[in-house]
Amino acid sequence: MRGVKRVVLVLTTLVVALVVLGFVLENQQGVSLSFFGWATAQMPVAVFVVLALILGMLIGPLLCVAVGVRRSKLSPAELG
Repeated sequence: MRGVKRVVLVLTTLVVALVVLGFVLENQQGVSLSFFGWATAQMPVAVFVVLALILGMLIGPLLCVAVGVRRSKLSPAELG
């Protein structure tokens, strides 16, 4: 059973890597983002998407931890 899980994990990882590679190769157009007057250098679309993904993967767990800490400090009566 352990071997089957390992094979499934490897295959899943390869599929995800191929999808990411395909996405990067298909999105080579240069773009520049502008936000509140701040503009970035012109880079491929894939760079911005991957950076947004990484930022979301970092911020999401931090928010979950922050909410969990806040909830653990509340008394049961305050939770409703």
